Amino acid sequence: MSSEKINILFIGAGTITFGNGIVLWNHSVRLERILGDRQNVVGIVDPSATRVSEILQEKAAGAHSKSYAKAKSFRTVEQAKAGLGDTPVDMIIIAAPPFHRGTVNPGKDLELEAIKHFGTKPTYFLEKPLAATRPSEPAKVAKVLKQKPDLSLGIGYMMRYLKVVQKAKQIIEQNNLKVMAVTARYAMAYQKSKKPHWWMKSREGGPVIEQGTHFCDLMRYLAGDVDLDTVQATTLEHFEPVGQINPQFVEEHKIDDDDRVPRITSAFWKFKTGAVGNFVHAVALHGARFSNEITIFADGYQIRLTELYTTPTLHVRSPESDTVEKVYTYPEDDSFFNELTAFLSTSANRNNKKPVIIDDPDNLNVNKFLSSYEDALKTFELTWKIRDLSDESARKLRAKL
Repeated sequence: MSSEKINILFIGAGTITFGNGIVLWNHSVRLERILGDRQNVVGIVDPSATRVSEILQEKAAGAHSKSYAKAKSFRTVEQAKAGLGDTPVDMIIIAAPPFHRGTVNPGKDLELEAIKHFGTKPTYFLEKPLAATRPSEPAKVAKVLKQKPDLSLGIGYMMRYLKVVQKAKQIIEQNNLKVMAVTARYAMAYQKSKKPHWWMKSREGGPVIEQGTHFCDLMRYLAGDVDLDTVQATTLEHFEPVGQINPQFVEEHKIDDDDRVPRITSAFWKFKTGAVGNFVHAVALHGARFSNEITIFADGYQIRLTELYTTPTLHVRSPESDTVEKVYTYPEDDSFFNELTAFLSTSANRNNKKPVIIDDPDNLNVNKFLSSYEDALKTFELTWKIRDLSDESARKLRAKL
């Protein structure tokens, strides 16, 4: 086998990639944990050279300084290719904001530009959502990618990789269960949200596209594709009496009425199998901790996934008992860690390098990525369908006032 080092190129130096001391996500820290001295960061691409410099200074003072010792700073992907020359790149992490990608238009086609310059040898990790546009644009990208059979590109729907999710999937498959229904709720703790753009549908798509996408994707992962013609949705809006809330750090009254986010979004549909899906997103809780749950019903079974961001837990009621649930938890069940392990395993395998080995006593980690671009597009289409129907519902509500 060739060198054990795995060469990584970051495209995008934002919070999802390098953290900020507050959020749970930080891809670089997890890569360091997984690979240790095997990690070799060859470069960071970001328009802000200052931001990259700050990151490299911070990493130089950390425990994994050797992994960043030869990392170069680039403003563009084209500069990165020119600067790296023939240096092999095993994995490219594209985590720039979605308005830089998801289309075939120059300047907004970052994933296609990366493939143009670095080819199909690297394994590509692409963050979600796919785009800041409507689904018709990433659909064009999907057609281009489909013409590259040697391409290895996956999307960062990290919750698929949780051990509790894999265990739920295992229970369904091992017992040959036919999913009858999936219900999900996602309740946001909104008061401490300081990002004005989140409260504007025109900037970040609204709650279902920006946050609910994770749960809509999990519902698809567990129950199959959705019949989009069956989707229906309604909302509770800011102008309704029971929709009055009080964000502490955002002057929401300055946002155009039609651009303000709904307080509650409720959607339901039929899966192509015939199963029923129901999803509720709420902008309602205080504090910092979100609340979330997914429940799967099958003949004799109730399978509940709870608190997937903080303390992922699986509760299973089966024909064995109608009073006692089996409860499954896995210490340090980290969706981001599990996800990146899968991508790194794919990369190492494709480039004939030493396998990525981690401690997995539960045998629930996967060694390949679980969401292709084409598959993620189906989730994107579902969330946009809900958004469009929600907007229509809001217009009808307003017309009655």
